[in-house]
Amino acid sequence: MKLSSISALALSTALLAAGAAQAETLSVVCSNEQSWCDLMAQNFKIDTGIDVAMVRKSTGEVLAQIRAEAGNPKVDVWWGGTGDPHLIAANEGLSTPSGVDTSGLLGWAQNMADMSEGRAIGVHVGLLGMMYNTEVLAEKGLPAPACWRDLAKPEYKGEVTVSNPQSSGTAYTQLATLVQLFGEDEAFALLADIGANVNQHTKSGSAPGKMAARGETTIAVGFMHDMVNLKKQGFPVEIVSPCEGTGYEVGAVSVINGTPHMEAAKAWVEYVISPEAQSRGLEVGVFNIPSHPESATDPDAPDMTSVKLIDYDFATYGASETRERLLERWGADVKAKGGNFEE
Repeated sequence: MKLSSISALALSTALLAAGAAQAETLSVVCSNEQSWCDLMAQNFKIDTGIDVAMVRKSTGEVLAQIRAEAGNPKVDVWWGGTGDPHLIAANEGLSTPSGVDTSGLLGWAQNMADMSEGRAIGVHVGLLGMMYNTEVLAEKGLPAPACWRDLAKPEYKGEVTVSNPQSSGTAYTQLATLVQLFGEDEAFALLADIGANVNQHTKSGSAPGKMAARGETTIAVGFMHDMVNLKKQGFPVEIVSPCEGTGYEVGAVSVINGTPHMEAAKAWVEYVISPEAQSRGLEVGVFNIPSHPESATDPDAPDMTSVKLIDYDFATYGASETRERLLERWGADVKAKGGNFEE
């Protein structure tokens, strides 16, 4: 693959930053899948010479951490995970503009950068959906779910696994999606009814899909690109785009305000939006939609044009007050009614 002029410039900048950062170790907290986190840290070190200390955490955990460390950050860069918490971090002054040129990226990535005044840049899109294990479904004689409302049907009692929006960006995207689809009161009534069928609320957003793939649960909610990865591995699963419509994430990268390693952090941002780096995700089963139009994609990856998408309101649902209010209501209307919550 030939370097584009944009990515060549980005790599050149990264290499210059490496010269100034030989003795530095860049601290990156990653909210992508562990294999993708590890591969990017390895490739960045090879291509720039900058060492990376990488830790994987869910978006809710990262937001809580950088809030607690405000003014004395232990993290330089936050990479991956749903965009809403990145926007919240930007609005609270927890992240800082990287100064990276985002021209040439797809429109939704540019919108994220504009909305956050350069504090968060879109790196990928993930479409929210459902997945079921075909073998388990057949063994139990259950119908296949097609809509969000189906998850509340009594025949699915104990058959559904979802993540916890207090820790998972995936689950918060689901919560915000249902509120936008149905209105807040109806959405929370539906979430409570679905909650009565949930066998476990996991901490991680990708965990329910893995459980369904292994036959540990029947139905899971998550992002479709993770589900495509499981299906391509040979698991007996089917992916469903809910009939009412669905939301999506814009995964982002943010530089933490107060980082002492700004040049190395900027080099990381330039690297992760380059087509060369984004294309490498296919090596570890990353099938989301990358933000650079020259990045390689898989023919089985989710297609935004073939899914009924809502007009997701990132400005509203990426606001701190909206998120806190919705999570508080979720705790009262759903969590307080009981259930199995992964610690």
